Amino acid sequence: MSTAGAPGPVAAAIAQKLSAAFVPVHLEVRNESASHNVPPGSETHFKVVIVSDKFEGAKLLDRHRVVNSALASELSGDVHALSIVAKSPSQWAQSSDVAPSPKCLGGSKK
Repeated sequence: MSTAGAPGPVAAAIAQKLSAAFVPVHLEVRNESASHNVPPGSETHFKVVIVSDKFEGAKLLDRHRVVNSALASELSGDVHALSIVAKSPSQWAQSSDVAPSPKCLGGSKK
C-alpha cells in the first residue's frame, strides 16, 4: 500500500478493507484532503488506485460499484469524495498511468 506519509485511521481502514476484499497486486490509497478546503490532517478526500485479478473482464462501472460497496461505511461517514482507478493486472501492464486529480473548486477555492 502506498499513502502520502503515515496513513491516518480512515486511510488505513480503506487499505485494509480493499486488501481483504480484492487481494490486490497493487494498491495505493492517496489522501488528497490537503488539496481541499478542509482542516489540516483531515481524511475526507481520497484517490484509490487498485489492481486486482477480480477486475478481469469486469466493466468499469461494475469495478467502481464493488469498490464503493466495500467502502460503504467510510462513504456514509467521514469520506466526502472518493476517486477510483480500478484495473485488472492486464490493464495495469498495458498502462500504469494514473491521471492527476483535478484542482478543487469547492469551498473558498472557487
